[in-house]
Amino acid sequence: MPDITLTYKRRKTDSVQIGNVAIGGNHLICVQTMANVSTNDINGSLEQLKCVCEAGAQMVRFTTQGTKEVESLKIIHDQWQQNNPQAVPLVADVHFQADVADKAAQVVEKVRINPGNYIDPARKFKQINYTQAEYEQELQQLADRFNRLLDICEQHQTALRIGVNHGSLSDRIMSRYGNSVEGMVESCMEFLRVAKKRHFANIVVSLKASNTRLMVDSVRKMVQQMEQENMFYPIHLGVTEAGEGEDGRIKSAVGMGALLAEGIGDTVRMSLSEPPENEIESAQSLIDYFVKADSARYTLVQCSQENGIVKYKSQEKCDWQTFQIHAAADCGWLLWKYEANDLQIINDHFEPTKLEQLSKDILQASRIRMYKTEYISCPGCGRTLFDLPTVIAQVKAATAQYTGLKIAIMGCIVNGPGEMADADYGYVGAGRDRISLYKGKECVLKNIPQEDAVKELISLIEKDK
Repeated sequence: MPDITLTYKRRKTDSVQIGNVAIGGNHLICVQTMANVSTNDINGSLEQLKCVCEAGAQMVRFTTQGTKEVESLKIIHDQWQQNNPQAVPLVADVHFQADVADKAAQVVEKVRINPGNYIDPARKFKQINYTQAEYEQELQQLADRFNRLLDICEQHQTALRIGVNHGSLSDRIMSRYGNSVEGMVESCMEFLRVAKKRHFANIVVSLKASNTRLMVDSVRKMVQQMEQENMFYPIHLGVTEAGEGEDGRIKSAVGMGALLAEGIGDTVRMSLSEPPENEIESAQSLIDYFVKADSARYTLVQCSQENGIVKYKSQEKCDWQTFQIHAAADCGWLLWKYEANDLQIINDHFEPTKLEQLSKDILQASRIRMYKTEYISCPGCGRTLFDLPTVIAQVKAATAQYTGLKIAIMGCIVNGPGEMADADYGYVGAGRDRISLYKGKECVLKNIPQEDAVKELISLIEKDK
């Protein structure tokens, strides 16, 4: 079996300056995270900033739901800058309120907006039959409103992230393109075309999904479309709602690794349902595997595809968690490349039973085979309406026997129901101590007490068996 040697070659991108950090171009890949404390908790936010930056974060995002959060974020930003002259840049995460994005762009180095809910209303999953004139009228309304934000960003030298999430595509996009890769790409391109027309270049792009294959295909298509239209914006990578522990790290590495292997990716975040500082080491390990290898190259020893099976042999010596990340990054890409349906991992330094389980975990993360229950859980942020780690543990303990089901655990309505678009069942924070349960996209129990939610979820699943 011949060895396969891959050469890492970074995709051409423009350079974007975000505060003290430059990304894209020839700059190093940047590691990001997101605070999971309330933005209105000034002291807690500053403490978490210090913690994640000591862990190696180079950019930190805060949820910014409204004007109150913008005011709090300004205080956080000013105190952070005052005490840290080379402070990492802060990012405001804005959904649903374009006016809040305008205000946030005046107080931090970068603002993330979601095309699916920037000016469009919250998704209703309605099919709308547009005439071409009606569709173009909506695009003009989008351009008029977005240009107001671009004016402010130019004035304050603020960067933007156009961050598409699979589960929050607008009803307009869904009605024309469906729940598809093309819909993901067009949702972003609508905004990029407005920015390019006025020569605004301070933009980073992301297309995220909890489905790794959909995320990878969408980013690949996005890169192709941008190049066709002479755009070279930097790309932020992430598998949204990846989960926690080994499963979350493997799933993230499968998706991001497949793109990094092709030279795509200028910033990354490993979105885990854990404290944000836990994301940093794993994300950096993934980056280092590609960028810091000898001559920026790495070799897959005796890698072949026979009868639908990828056989992957590696003699890498490292700790088990690092090997999981590296193997997942390689094997997801190989499984999709060869359209394989099985995987065998060989490494003399680890127990065969652990390697066999890792093979299964990678196959599941690649959406090729389902061996166990899949949990789609958000990483948590200042919007989260319950103790996320506790609830995840409760739901997992109660549902682990349902092999093959996809169960989503979402901290707030922003991340559900849309972000759990392909889950079978969903557990979503609806208010303090209140939960809504979903079957697919349909809310079947609304605002029930949290103490009853797991029991009601089990009843719902059992009723459908």
